[in-house]
Amino acid sequence: MVLLHGARASRTMWRPQVDALERSGRRALAVDLPGHGLRMDETFTVEGSLAAIDDAVHDVGGRAVLVGISLGGYLGISWAARNPERAAGLVAAGCCTSPDQPLTGAWRRAAQVIGRLPDRGERLNQVLVDRAIPPEGAAALAEGGFALDVMVDLLRAVRELRTLDDLAEVRCPVWLVNGQWDHFRTQERRFLRACQDGHLVMVRGATHLVNLVRPVAFTRVLLDALDEVDAREAEQPGPRPPAPSSVGVGR
Repeated sequence: MVLLHGARASRTMWRPQVDALERSGRRALAVDLPGHGLRMDETFTVEGSLAAIDDAVHDVGGRAVLVGISLGGYLGISWAARNPERAAGLVAAGCCTSPDQPLTGAWRRAAQVIGRLPDRGERLNQVLVDRAIPPEGAAALAEGGFALDVMVDLLRAVRELRTLDDLAEVRCPVWLVNGQWDHFRTQERRFLRACQDGHLVMVRGATHLVNLVRPVAFTRVLLDALDEVDAREAEQPGPRPPAPSSVGVGR
């Protein structure tokens, strides 16, 4: 698996899943996207991010299941659409709202204002983390640092994405995963209908950063996805894609 983090976060936000996947005998590689983590001094671009994903998939053998949350989910969809032979599966979490909408522009203007604060929004960011994420998840999130200066460039760049069009081009099985209280699930049924082979998973009691708020339930989704990909890869030719399905996952 190649794991792609959300905006302002880094590869360390996947610590709970990487540890669990490796204990199960799976190889998991979490990477930093441009403008984040160890690459915080770089400018965020969509093309640079897709190149980072390309490099990561190459590093794990040339074919992988992609897992992305929020920003990482949108980019994972875009990469999988462009690389059908290299994407074995796709888990896209917290990204069932089109990034190209007027609200994105409003967020960008807010990011410009926050960036002018003396601390560049560090205190506000910490308050939000403390309120929304359990302590262990917050520690994993903070380990790689927060990219406080990336949002203006990022919110401009993601409006280039045509996520629903890309999703319709993805050939591998897709799991759309949302927390029950995620504000990014506003178009989840439309996203599911766009999939050639889609599954909608709702994690009860979770908010946007579902992998940190309900790490065990989210990891279970990943392991189930890997098992299904393994089963399909073992069958030649593979089965016809099933009709889109929807399930809920408890705590």
